Amino acid sequence: MIRRLINKVLGKKTAAGPRILPLDKHGIRREQIHPCALKVTDTLAREGYAAFVVGGAVRDLLLGREPKDFDVATDATPDEIRRLFRRSRVIGRRFQIVHVYCGPDLIEVTTFRAAAPPVEDEGDEDESRVTAADGMLLRDNVFGSREEDAARRDFTVNALYYDPEKQEVWDSHGGVADAQKKVLRMIGDPATRFREDPVRMLRAARFAAKLDFHIDPATRAPIAELAGMLARIPASRLFDEMMKLLLSGHAERGVKQLRAEGLHHGVLPMLDAILDDPSRQKFLHAALHDTDARIRQGQSASPAFMLACLLWFDMRRELERKRGQGLHEQSALYEAMDTVLERQRRALAFPRRFDGMIKEIWSLQGRFEQRSGARPFRLLSHPRLSACHDFLLIRAESGDASQELADWWSRFQDADEAERAEMLLPARGTDATRKRRKRRKPAEATSRAPEIG
Repeated sequence: MIRRLINKVLGKKTAAGPRILPLDKHGIRREQIHPCALKVTDTLAREGYAAFVVGGAVRDLLLGREPKDFDVATDATPDEIRRLFRRSRVIGRRFQIVHVYCGPDLIEVTTFRAAAPPVEDEGDEDESRVTAADGMLLRDNVFGSREEDAARRDFTVNALYYDPEKQEVWDSHGGVADAQKKVLRMIGDPATRFREDPVRMLRAARFAAKLDFHIDPATRAPIAELAGMLARIPASRLFDEMMKLLLSGHAERGVKQLRAEGLHHGVLPMLDAILDDPSRQKFLHAALHDTDARIRQGQSASPAFMLACLLWFDMRRELERKRGQGLHEQSALYEAMDTVLERQRRALAFPRRFDGMIKEIWSLQGRFEQRSGARPFRLLSHPRLSACHDFLLIRAESGDASQELADWWSRFQDADEAERAEMLLPARGTDATRKRRKRRKPAEATSRAPEIG
């Protein structure tokens, strides 16, 4: 009697299969799915393949959130998917994924994968699946059924499949109930699943922060023991995962979650140094709070800006060391910036394309001190002024810079020309010095060292 009542409320369940919820039980309509994802699922279904919108998009729609990405899973192989979509390409070695393009939009399409192998399968001649001795999956392109694919996903709330044609949600692991209870639960044995892919430990912290979920105690239990496995993750993948956390719009809570799970040490060395130094913590939390606010307001946030925040104190310390070597101020600054970025790149493997913005944010901090003559007006036209000023505001909020200086630049940017002229500070030096500067010849004036930034 009770079981029949549960089935009636939550949806039907096939024998040894998923619970299938109709539209009136989950409320996700076909119109809420991205048009490009619908094009992919409709095309696959028309050709006789199974096709579902999967993972985070279904979870977010179920929770009343707007999904960031729409992914598709199917029983078509990557080669079969490629034949159906002219604008597509296969990426990945560890997991093969097909990117399907619709104008500027991109949909990731994956083939259903088989259940994970036992550890003793190491050394199998089938190179499509390689497992290390400690259970970590190194490569896995073995295809399987939808049910096996659901079992391979990390958390129950990420193992939901939406059929756009019938507007049904397929739930094999109680993800709908866990979403309602706001619990993050691992599918299968948590220790085994974390060993397969240690990044899942970081994902647990990120999803708990983003969704405001609590981590199931059984899921949390092995994390402290297995956290050291993160050292084996390629630096580039670790960087990508950390940027997802720090630019999620819930970074402040995410960092607290990392600390609560004991995952902050060794994951991001620059983060370790800040979290272990009370004088730096205020700056970090101001930066995270500012970034979270920008993202929630629909504004952009850059990994380069976050890196500039995380490495600011390291750069300052290196700058003092270079000054102690007797280097000219500008040379000391440029060498300090290069040294810090290259040292961190060896540990974190972030792209060089971020270097230019990071250096501009750092180098312009000194130019904000120059509030006389024509220099403030020249700074107004700098293309990175907004980001550099945001950085100054964070410094001021944390006590690392003068609040009066930050407020002055906020007013100066919004003022009209007359008000700006009144705001300028007197030039430094005596009256005689200023007169000598006015009498300089043009050639002499241009022989000075160029301004930083």
